[in-house]
Amino acid sequence: MSYQVLARKWRPSKFSEVAGQAHVLKSLINALDNERLHHAYLFTGTRGVGKTTLARILAKCLNCEEGVSSIPCGKCDSCTEINGGRFIDLIEVDAASRTKVEDTRELLDNVQYAPSRGRFKVYLIDEVHMLSNHSFNALLKTLEEPPPHVKFLFATTDPQKLPITILSRCLQFNLKNLSPQLITEYLGSVLEKEKLEFEDEALWQIAAAASGSMRDALTLVDQAISYCEGRVATDGVIEMLGVPPQKQVYELLKGMASRSVSTILELIRDIAEQTPDYSHTLDSLLSTLHRVAIAQIEPKAVDNSYGDMPQILELASLISAEDVQLYYQMGIKGREDLRLSAEVRTAFEMLLIRMLVFSPSYVEPTEILSPEADSESTSDTVVEPGAAA
Repeated sequence: MSYQVLARKWRPSKFSEVAGQAHVLKSLINALDNERLHHAYLFTGTRGVGKTTLARILAKCLNCEEGVSSIPCGKCDSCTEINGGRFIDLIEVDAASRTKVEDTRELLDNVQYAPSRGRFKVYLIDEVHMLSNHSFNALLKTLEEPPPHVKFLFATTDPQKLPITILSRCLQFNLKNLSPQLITEYLGSVLEKEKLEFEDEALWQIAAAASGSMRDALTLVDQAISYCEGRVATDGVIEMLGVPPQKQVYELLKGMASRSVSTILELIRDIAEQTPDYSHTLDSLLSTLHRVAIAQIEPKAVDNSYGDMPQILELASLISAEDVQLYYQMGIKGREDLRLSAEVRTAFEMLLIRMLVFSPSYVEPTEILSPEADSESTSDTVVEPGAAA
C-alpha cells in the first residue's frame, strides 16, 4: 500500500476534529443546526489553515442522508463519497487553472439542473480570486438569484482581489493563522496516533517554521520523520530547517546586554557551523525583542505560547527599554542589508555591532591597541630572516 502523507491522512472529516478557528465553527454549526443556510460562503486565510477542509465538511453536512446537521453521520453513501472525493454533486474547481469566462459559463450551464443524488449541488471553487473579471461578471447573475438546490463555497488566500459585488453576496469567514502552541499540541497528538517518538522542542521548532499553517507543519513533520530516521528529534529538525536553536537567540541578546562583542562573534561562529540561515536568525531575534518589549511594559500580556517566560523576563531586566526599541528598529532596517550583501554573515555581524555602537549607553573602549603596541607585543616572536638556519 502506498504511503499517505500526514496532511492528507489526518485531514479533519468533521468540525470537532478541526484545530482552532472556533469563531468560524460556531457560526457554521449554529447555521446548520438552525437550518439558516446561505447560498454562498467565502473562506479566506493564508495557506494551510483549513479553508478547503471546512468547505468539504460543510458540503458533507448539507448532503448527509440522515439530514442537514452540523454532525454528519460519516457512514452514508454521500458522506463516504465526499470523503473519498467521488461525490457527483460536489463540483470542485481550481480557479487558477480555469480562469477564462468560457470555463465559468460552462460550469454555470449545469446550475439549473437538480442534483443527481444529494440534497444540494455544491460548487467548491478554490483560489477564486484567480478568476478573470469577465468570469466574475458571469458568476454574478447566478449569485444574485441562485436556484434553491445550489450552494457556492469559495476559498481564497487573497480576498482583496475579489470584486465588491461578489463579496457582498457571500457570508465571509476569515480563518486565522494557528498559534505555535496549538500546532504543537496537534502535531503531538498525530505523532502519538502514529506511534512515533518525538521531542517537544522539535515540535516547537516546526510550529515556528510553519508560520501558522497546519498543513505546512504536517509536511515538515513528514520531512523530519525521514530526516531523523523514524522519529522527530530536536537536533535533526534544527539541521533540517537550517534555523538556530532559540537558546542561541537568548545568548545573543545576553551578549548584547553585556556589551560583549567577543561573545557575540563566538555565537555567530557557532551559528555558521550549525545553521547558517541568518535571515531566520534575525527574524527570531526580532520576534524575541518584540516579546521583551511587551514584558517591560506589561509582563502579563506576553505571549507565552513558546513556554519561555522566564527567559523573556530575564532579558527584559538585562536590556534597557530604549535599547530594545533601538535594536528592533535597526533589525527591521537590517533585513535589507542581509538581502543585498554578498557575504551574509558579515552583514549580520555588522548589524549586531551597529546595534551596540549606536546604543545610547555605549561606552567607547578606553584603550585601543595601536599598530606600534601590537608590533611591540609580538616582537618576541618575530623570527629574523635566516635565523632558522
